[in-house]
Amino acid sequence: MLSHESPECQERCSRIFLVLCYGEVMNASRTARERVRAELTREITDIARRHLATDGAPGLSLRAVAREMGMVSSAIYRYFPSRDDLLTALIIDGYNALGEAVEDADAVCPRDDFTGRWLAVCRAVREWALARPHEYALLYGSPVPGYQAPEDTVVAAIRDTVVYGRIISEAYAAGALTPPGGTPAPPAAFAGDAAIVRELMPGVPDDVVAQALVAWTGLFGWVSFELFGQFNNAILNRATAFDHLMRRHAALLGMPA
Repeated sequence: MLSHESPECQERCSRIFLVLCYGEVMNASRTARERVRAELTREITDIARRHLATDGAPGLSLRAVAREMGMVSSAIYRYFPSRDDLLTALIIDGYNALGEAVEDADAVCPRDDFTGRWLAVCRAVREWALARPHEYALLYGSPVPGYQAPEDTVVAAIRDTVVYGRIISEAYAAGALTPPGGTPAPPAAFAGDAAIVRELMPGVPDDVVAQALVAWTGLFGWVSFELFGQFNNAILNRATAFDHLMRRHAALLGMPA
């Protein structure tokens, strides 16, 4: 059929064919480069995480990471222009990993077992922290001198809090929260001060939101004390004590026993 068409038509078809082929080659080449870049980025962050364990976040060095990779120091700056960019990537990875652990723990629980969901989330946080202590320290330990976390970290940072807020708000909506009396009422300024937290627990009154903050900070306070050695020679059976205190927090929130 093509041989009977005009020379101009044949030439136009040939050009279209070449463009299509060239485009496929370019797309394949771009995909290959993207895969290589993603792999190198992953290797850089994996090595950097190991350096956190030996040097701490303040001692993290792009040159040291490049040296371990056998890469010239100038090359690593194509992936992370500064140490702060690498720290940000590690922080986002850490928050996402913790958020995923919390989401997975909540997902396997029956939706109406609010106490069970709360305990599962608490255990997931503790287990993740004990398994990855240096990443936990990067997220919740002392601030790194001179480093200011950008807004890029916010979405990842609240993944676990979103799950926690969902448990509280769903329990309240289901009528499953009966907080004990006798606790002080939140101050008038609380509604404005905790506006962002309240958004994660829609429809929940301020006294429950305040108790939720007590429980959440209690969870991370325990984990930090345990991880940073504050319970050494003081609390021996920490897993049992942890479960008991998290159940107490659930009871103060008004969750069923």
